[in-house]
Amino acid sequence: MIVPRHFDDLSVLHEHTLPPRAYYVPASHPLSTAWKREDSDRFHLLNGTWAFKYLPSIYELTEPFWDHSPTTSAPDGFSMIEVPSTWQHLGYDHHHYTNVRYPIPLDPPHVPQDNPCGAYIRDFDYTPNPQAPSTYLTFEGVDSCFYVWLNGTYIGYSQVSHASAEFDVTEFIHPGANRLAVLVLKWCDGTYLEDQDKFRTSGIFRDVYFVDRPAAVFFDYVTTTSFTSDTAIVDIRGNYRGGTVPTTVELYDSDGHLVTTSTMELIDADADYTHHAQLTVTNPHLWNAEDPYLYQLAIVTPDEVITDRVGIRDVAVKDTEVCLNGNPLTLRGVNRHDSDPVTGPVVDLEHMQRDLRLMKEHNINAVRSSHYPNDPRFYQLCDEYGFYVMSEADNESHGTQTQFLADASWDNQVEHWNEPIADNPKWTEATVDRMQLCVHREKNRPSIISWSAGNECAYGCTLEAALSWTKSFDPTRLTHYESSYYRDSKRRYDYSCIDLYSRMYPAIEEIREYLDSDPDKPFILVEYCHAMGNSPGDLEDYWEIIRTDKRMCGGFVWEWCDHAVTAGTSEDGRPIYLYGGDHDEQIHDGNFCVDGLVSPDRIPHSGLAELKNVQRPARVVAYDQDKGLLTIVNELDHTDLSQYLSISYEVRRDGAIVEHGDLDLNEPVPLHATTTLRCEPRIPESGRCHLLVTYRLARPEPLLTTGHILGFDEVPLHNSDARHQRAVELAHRPVGNQPLSVSRTATRIDVDTRDLHCSFDVRTGLPVSLVHRGSEFLDRPAELNIWRAPTDNDRHIRREWERAHYHQATARAYAVDVSEEPGRVIISAEVAVVAPTVQPVLRGHLTWTITDSNVLSLNLRLQRTLGFPSLPRLGLRLFLPESMNQVDYCGMGPQESYVDKHRGSYHGTFNATVADLHQDYIRPQENGSHSDCNEVTISDSDRSLTALALSPFSFNASHYTQEELVAQKRNTDLTPSGSTVLCLDAAMAGIGSNSCGPTLRPKYQVKNHELEMDLHLLLTTF
Repeated sequence: MIVPRHFDDLSVLHEHTLPPRAYYVPASHPLSTAWKREDSDRFHLLNGTWAFKYLPSIYELTEPFWDHSPTTSAPDGFSMIEVPSTWQHLGYDHHHYTNVRYPIPLDPPHVPQDNPCGAYIRDFDYTPNPQAPSTYLTFEGVDSCFYVWLNGTYIGYSQVSHASAEFDVTEFIHPGANRLAVLVLKWCDGTYLEDQDKFRTSGIFRDVYFVDRPAAVFFDYVTTTSFTSDTAIVDIRGNYRGGTVPTTVELYDSDGHLVTTSTMELIDADADYTHHAQLTVTNPHLWNAEDPYLYQLAIVTPDEVITDRVGIRDVAVKDTEVCLNGNPLTLRGVNRHDSDPVTGPVVDLEHMQRDLRLMKEHNINAVRSSHYPNDPRFYQLCDEYGFYVMSEADNESHGTQTQFLADASWDNQVEHWNEPIADNPKWTEATVDRMQLCVHREKNRPSIISWSAGNECAYGCTLEAALSWTKSFDPTRLTHYESSYYRDSKRRYDYSCIDLYSRMYPAIEEIREYLDSDPDKPFILVEYCHAMGNSPGDLEDYWEIIRTDKRMCGGFVWEWCDHAVTAGTSEDGRPIYLYGGDHDEQIHDGNFCVDGLVSPDRIPHSGLAELKNVQRPARVVAYDQDKGLLTIVNELDHTDLSQYLSISYEVRRDGAIVEHGDLDLNEPVPLHATTTLRCEPRIPESGRCHLLVTYRLARPEPLLTTGHILGFDEVPLHNSDARHQRAVELAHRPVGNQPLSVSRTATRIDVDTRDLHCSFDVRTGLPVSLVHRGSEFLDRPAELNIWRAPTDNDRHIRREWERAHYHQATARAYAVDVSEEPGRVIISAEVAVVAPTVQPVLRGHLTWTITDSNVLSLNLRLQRTLGFPSLPRLGLRLFLPESMNQVDYCGMGPQESYVDKHRGSYHGTFNATVADLHQDYIRPQENGSHSDCNEVTISDSDRSLTALALSPFSFNASHYTQEELVAQKRNTDLTPSGSTVLCLDAAMAGIGSNSCGPTLRPKYQVKNHELEMDLHLLLTTF
């Protein structure tokens, strides 16, 4: 091996790197915007085309490729690639997704002997700057470790993939042509601390650049703020490199007016920060996510200016409440990975802005940088646009939990989880180093309100040391580390440097138990509502607790986006996405990476709309219909509601708007206060009526425009006949006095009216043919349906469902009777739902009533057999002609809705095509249901079928059968059935978030002993 084995030597984390410092890019003049570093004349980006060679093993690197002169071409075997990038996304090596398990043997700190590597060469020209003769070279992200040479001279080594590494290359850079050579290894001992739930990628994946600097520079600084009611102090402590230089600090307001100025003065020559300046601001404008006001700071030295921004704010825990600027704070957050389907972890500024805009549009105000520091510009954007950030160190050793144990129970795993790394003193330096690199680089960002020591590492001496350093260095922010509370019996651990008690995916009961224990720390849901596939379904339940108990400071949904790799497009133009197992990996975790609120290309899933409305900035808490008084609470933490939004209302009768207007917010509504508004619409005497209250942004905000819909409330209204009137009319449609034609064979019962011919199978009690005026409505016999294509959240209960053979269940009739009355025929049957190897799942009675008014009515009464698990659903499945693809419905829409996932929907009349109703989740599953409906019509140009009921039902209409959804692993592999599959459901199980979260709450399960359904079907031809 021709390079030293730093990559598996715990005593070498970095070699020749400069001390970590606050992120900034200097210039010869102040910059108008701190994160627009391209405006600096001292900044030189080395991104672009590099020469590259991939080697499957470090032992295949036998020649020092860094020795070649920049005037010569790249050595043999090199090709040209773009940097930043990962070599897996460029066709080298292969993609690999794992969640918990290490993709290498669990043998820390050792990594596989055949360690793949990538050799990089970048030629560039350099012109010396007399005012800035020093040159610093920065790598902002390299996975997993790297060696650097400049013009054949070894510069240094570094690891920690998501941290910046800076080298002073002044002695080695030449005027004119230069050659930079970098060797990147796929694995290093740091890999054991980078076991995050993501695709494992390698290479130079963030920016590379150098900056020109004076010989003596103001090198590092930390800015803190404090304030009283009318005065703020901005405190700046700093140090120098190469000697001290006169330094002035200037603070400007957001309009560019000078507020105050000071000079850096020596305070302690032996301290980490030797110099100090104070700036006094009268009547300060405080920073918060609802009003992200920033002052501009200029640190001026004779030959260089550092531009930064300052947000004056204070975060603290007071009486077990998290407070910002003295006000209780609620984090409406998401966990976010750097992820792009084409480039993987390589994300540019536009990508970050797109994410933040989508978040802002959906009432998200916080981001956890799971599970590593982001691009430094991301934090600058969060400062500017208004987001709270939990910044997390690049530290996760989750795979140590999977070590083989003779007694591999969960308790045993937790007992030993921390032994290889987290409670091993040999790993303390590496763990503290990762915490320091995270904190030092972003210590001046007002958006960061909390440091997190890492994720799912277990707990022990290494994390105790990292948190102790963090709390000592920066007492102005909160500290967090979730895995500390997975207790074992070995010793008493130190939690004194952790400010927040956090849990991942707790059940509601666990949260209540903690809150009832008189805790001394606020509770944060650091991960909750696992948004995998059709999900999440338990947001409102969590927010009922968050809203009512201020010790709950909010949470971060897991997670923001689906992770996947683009592999071309399907014949119909949809992107084909690959996940774990699609790249010949032996060890992988399937589609567990496809667990976001948005698709890989940032198309919102229905769960994002659900989250938006659950986190709306105002809520109706009461409506006195008799007095016409509507009470609304301000859910904002820092803003008067009357200055923030406008309110309008609609009255809907059976989904149709019958009245609308605006509501006046004439008086201030302070944070968390309520206001009562007069709202006295005319309410129809009959029909199912709702009051829809909509909130719109009253003024432009960062990333949002005036009029943007912030959310809505829907209030059921009371009247003398609160039934869906079309269903009432159909149920009471008059019939004639003439008998209908009835015939019976061994297997069929045929009923004829003037326009309608119905055939029933006596073996099932269900229709096999429905013909209206010669037009057949059924492609296949109707079915009683208790199965659904399991969602990702059904992954655990699915085993019980399949053990009960629900996926093979069919209807069976024991006895079918026919009775005739004037104008109608009644077919009654004792029925069951049966499946192979098990006793009947359901038993009961069904009745079909056919009238001469072309109405076909179903009355279904069933009992669930004791001992069976809860049902996926209960309803009727019809296979209609494929041409019947127009859907009109009265119920909850326009997006899919379920019993526990409907806060992003409201009652109305909606229309769509069958294709529009399909939610195209990457892994096919149950989707597109609409709950609380009274009416749905499926039609084409020649005919229609309408289902109506007084008791609300759910429906979905799809081109795909539930069997096809189960059979295929990818949305682009689905084959349409050739029919329009219409499911009419009396009961549909909730969605929950049990792909990683708690089991579905009992109130959302289909587990009643008695189940019933009443439905009217109207067939029409045109």
